[in-house]
Amino acid sequence: MLLLLCIKIFLVRILDVSLGTVRTMFTVKNKKFFASLIGFVEVLIWFLIVREAFNSEESGIYIALSYSLGFATGTYIGGYLADILITGNITLQVFTDNLELDNIIRKNGYAVSAVECKGYDKEISKEVLYINVNKRKEKELKKIIHKNDKDAFVIVNETKYVVNGYFK
Repeated sequence: MLLLLCIKIFLVRILDVSLGTVRTMFTVKNKKFFASLIGFVEVLIWFLIVREAFNSEESGIYIALSYSLGFATGTYIGGYLADILITGNITLQVFTDNLELDNIIRKNGYAVSAVECKGYDKEISKEVLYINVNKRKEKELKKIIHKNDKDAFVIVNETKYVVNGYFK
């Protein structure tokens, strides 16, 4: 009986915490309706499993371990689900010495805005490239950048809102 209860707590905590992670991502993306629906289900599940865990007459350490392992696993799985479910745009800022990198990226179908700048050594000209893409294109774009400038300094930010412009 204890083993079944531990497995149940473990699996339900995975579900509950995964939902919490996805709910947080929806909240950040300003999708309040979906976030509130997920939150309702999440708290209902949490309440039911906590009540069962506290009312159990079984050994507390095994229940606590199952509960904690379910939380940790749910956090991992929730992050994975968020990557799959939550789409959006990101902006890459690329600081590069390769003054042809913007053209190389454009030839691969991406829109790039380039701004000339000076780094630490004011004699050397550099560029800052601004590239806004769908999050799913990030790895592909980073490969292009790294292939053509292994020393490029890249900053990635989530983009909340985009109007007009060009996307691959």
